[in-house]
Amino acid sequence: MPPGLRLDLGASAKAVAADLSAAGVYRTLGCGVLVSLGGDLASAGPGPQEEGTPGTWQILVQDLPADPAQRISLAPGFALATSSTQKRRWKHQGTQVHHILDPRFGLPAEPVWRSVSVAAPTCLEANAFSTAAIVRGFAALEWFRTQGVAARLVDSRGRVATTGGWPAGSDAPAESRNPAADTSATSNAGGAGRG
Repeated sequence: MPPGLRLDLGASAKAVAADLSAAGVYRTLGCGVLVSLGGDLASAGPGPQEEGTPGTWQILVQDLPADPAQRISLAPGFALATSSTQKRRWKHQGTQVHHILDPRFGLPAEPVWRSVSVAAPTCLEANAFSTAAIVRGFAALEWFRTQGVAARLVDSRGRVATTGGWPAGSDAPAESRNPAADTSATSNAGGAGRG
């Protein structure tokens, strides 16, 4: 790293803390657990009982109240993170900017996406992909499709695109089957993965 360059790993640390907390609670108490740290969600152990058998976690995915919402079923042992260009904003020289920087330019990434939510085996992985999608802009769709990343991307006009078998929910069908999509705690994933 060049001298004087600062690297903030706070978002990654929060995601790892969610993963470790969920695993630790499950290991200690032996019950299913869903941990939300600032919106980064990690689960461990079985989900809530559904008709006498372990079920899935019911999650509301929505960044801001006026944004498109979707309730999904997240399989036990999976995680969810959302990166957003709508929160942590300020004016700089008369222009609205947000906190996710494009490392090529050292400036806020073009706000192509209002929010990107990713379901993955770990919160760290979900957080890394959701943040990278904000930086990659429109190119994130093809990248996610190629990599099979289960994601929900909301563009600047509120239109929703999904990739990689995003978990089926009450408001939008999944493109394909994914282990993260199998069906009860409810948590709002809005604003997760801030980095």
